[in-house]
Amino acid sequence: MKAMHAAYRERADFLTIYIKEAHPEDEWQMGVNEKEGVCYAQPTTLAERCAIAGEFIADSSYSIPLAVDDMRNSADEAYAGWPERLYVIDPGGTIAYKGGVGPFGFDPDEVEAWLRVTLD
Repeated sequence: MKAMHAAYRERADFLTIYIKEAHPEDEWQMGVNEKEGVCYAQPTTLAERCAIAGEFIADSSYSIPLAVDDMRNSADEAYAGWPERLYVIDPGGTIAYKGGVGPFGFDPDEVEAWLRVTLD
């Protein structure tokens, strides 16, 4: 994602939205999260959700703009984002590309190919 962002950020706006925690330690934890030390309870407040997002940005030097979904999970509900999904919204606000549901349908290469055909 970082390489795609670097290649296309002058011609396309990028935004990551942190939605509800996909594998919280108080619901459905995964061993890889424990191994990497990224275990969080499901946030119950916006402040908790923002803190997790901020920690992610700091720990990973994430350079793509990141927003945080509200506690009603409005972005997740509108875009079926859980656990992860990629979209391209055209300048008119229409969904131009809708990726598959992650993790198996999460395909940044497919988005980059779409951007290449559309913007290059």
